[in-house]
Amino acid sequence: MQPLPLTLNQARRFILGRQGLWPGRRWQGLDGTGDAVRALEAIQLDPLNVVARSHEINLFCRVLDYRPEYLEQQAYEKRAFFDYGGALFLYPIEELPYWQPHMDRWKQPANRWGRFLAENAPLVEEIRGQLRERGPLGNRDFNGSGRVQSYRGRKESALALYALWITGQVMVHHRERFERVYDLRERVVPAHIEQIVDEEQAAAHFARKSIAELGLIRRLSWVNSLSGYLNRKLDPIEAHTRLDGMLARGEAAAVQVAGQKEPWYALAADQPALETIRTGGVPAGWQPLDATTEEEVLFLAPLDMVSARGRAKKLFDFAYVWEVYKPAEKRRWGYYTLPVLWGDRLVARIDPRLERATGTLRLLGFWPDDPALPADPAFRRAFHRGLQRFAAFLGAHSLDLSVLPEGLR
Repeated sequence: MQPLPLTLNQARRFILGRQGLWPGRRWQGLDGTGDAVRALEAIQLDPLNVVARSHEINLFCRVLDYRPEYLEQQAYEKRAFFDYGGALFLYPIEELPYWQPHMDRWKQPANRWGRFLAENAPLVEEIRGQLRERGPLGNRDFNGSGRVQSYRGRKESALALYALWITGQVMVHHRERFERVYDLRERVVPAHIEQIVDEEQAAAHFARKSIAELGLIRRLSWVNSLSGYLNRKLDPIEAHTRLDGMLARGEAAAVQVAGQKEPWYALAADQPALETIRTGGVPAGWQPLDATTEEEVLFLAPLDMVSARGRAKKLFDFAYVWEVYKPAEKRRWGYYTLPVLWGDRLVARIDPRLERATGTLRLLGFWPDDPALPADPAFRRAFHRGLQRFAAFLGAHSLDLSVLPEGLR
């Protein structure tokens, strides 16, 4: 079958829409928050809180009237999601069994956490016993263990908790000021969720998920994603055989984006949406509940799947790097720069900061790709509307926009 042809703009619209960003917010409230996370397949969690945490901004862009407590309720009260991984993501709880082969690999002696568990068996058993007797506990609840220097903690108990968590023996029960509070797996995971999943079932699940979470993906990126999910390096022959099998069975479809040599891949289930976009329409279920992104800009989260990790440049010809970990003198833009989505394009960047003592949302920088953008009346209206909603979400009482060009300010 010939690859489905798409213009670059059609590909952008599909990716934005598959991720719930175009043509506008289509979920609302507590239930809508759960629906949004499931549609995204995963959402990256991050503790840094300059204006709001990245995952909070992520859902603010997709869920009308979103409030941060909605995600906490979905994850830790309803148990609809679980958080996991070295790069921390939230996933639907029903896919937890498919992670078991990944978790089991961390238990192997060849892996760091497997060795840690074996070498620190008395400490690990003590922590397991404390959880069993006392219920949910955080690292702060353990005293007296040795001090260590590690990215994962400063106490041996912190490393033991992390080792038990990354190997799937304990789960995050809830969070306090974003710090994990753990409990035994059997007391967190609903009993009906647990089932035995073998390596082949896990590989098939994550092969689909690696495509679904990005909407469109190239072969090498798919191989790398699947390798990460399975926690093992994929043999090239195995990888190509699996993807080609998905194409042959009609589970995936090739897409040819104009001007690009290498094909992209989509789920076959998304072909109706792709065909609708090709004809200039909006797929069923994508209609916005309020303003469109033409009428109101969105400020994308730093770790948004659409623009993070170099995708903004590849797909939108938009240079974007989250510079929070760069020294100040090496930053091109700002500390907490957010891409500005207008319509189906990334057009500018802002560097916002919330001064909580005064309730002031301050813009420290504004960088449009097109110098004429601030003079565009349609953009100005959309920018003002987006900024007002963003300020209200953050609880800001005033704005400092002195950095903006005069017409836009």
